[in-house]
Amino acid sequence: MTDENFLSRQFEANRDHLRAVAYRMLGSRGEVDDAVQETWLRLSRSDTSDVANLRGWLTTVVARICLDMLRARKSRREDPMSPDMPEPVDDTRERDAEMADSVGAALLIVLETLQPAERLAFVLHDMFAVPFEEIAPIVGRSVDASRQLASRARRRVQGAPVPDTDLSRQRRIVEAFLAASREGNFEGLLAVLDPEVVVRADQAAVRLGSLPEIRGAEAVAQTFKGRAQAARPALVDGEMGVAVVLGGHLRIALRVSFKGDRIAGIEAVADAERIAALDVEVLEP
Repeated sequence: MTDENFLSRQFEANRDHLRAVAYRMLGSRGEVDDAVQETWLRLSRSDTSDVANLRGWLTTVVARICLDMLRARKSRREDPMSPDMPEPVDDTRERDAEMADSVGAALLIVLETLQPAERLAFVLHDMFAVPFEEIAPIVGRSVDASRQLASRARRRVQGAPVPDTDLSRQRRIVEAFLAASREGNFEGLLAVLDPEVVVRADQAAVRLGSLPEIRGAEAVAQTFKGRAQAARPALVDGEMGVAVVLGGHLRIALRVSFKGDRIAGIEAVADAERIAALDVEVLEP
């Protein structure tokens, strides 16, 4: 048997498993096909002679692909199936129906509310028993941070109370804050700051010129007036915040808390390890 035929048989033996992982990650059967196809292509191009656990290797590959797809969510690929990809040996429509039944529409709706890294950590660990030591390098976090991602996702899935947030409203507040900051508009800053707002910075941010703590709207407005040139609205671990990007690199992440229609707190994070543990998504205008 040729190496290609051997890989084809091994892949086919794991196809259902890969589709199950991808379906729980993506919730879209069209994207599942894309993810499984890309997994086959990577397998066919890789030297797996030293891989002791091919199923685990394939799980990691399809998880990385799904994570990228979740983060991008761009236009679906319309390329036909590669001629080198082994054709399914049974009716995929029947298996799709079985997958949908096994996952449940309600769970998929909840999974859609999770951030990509949260969803991956929860799906791989809680549904497929992948250890956090293997999940951590996929999401680019420490083992403890990966465990926290899954824990946060688990609380949401299990119906634990999640703070009721209105991201659209909060984004407008953050954008108004940043615009006033760039323009040096002191009154505009005061308009979006709670009178008792508190800004705190970690040691790395302090070394970059931030104060460890600033209290009160006037002091905060004075500090931020004329700044924020490189700051952009962002989701920080799924919550509204700010990303300071310089030279194409994330330098500072601001966690923002709100009280009504005003900013009540800002936490500046510049420590490289802490930033690496955050899931930061810069929001496009």
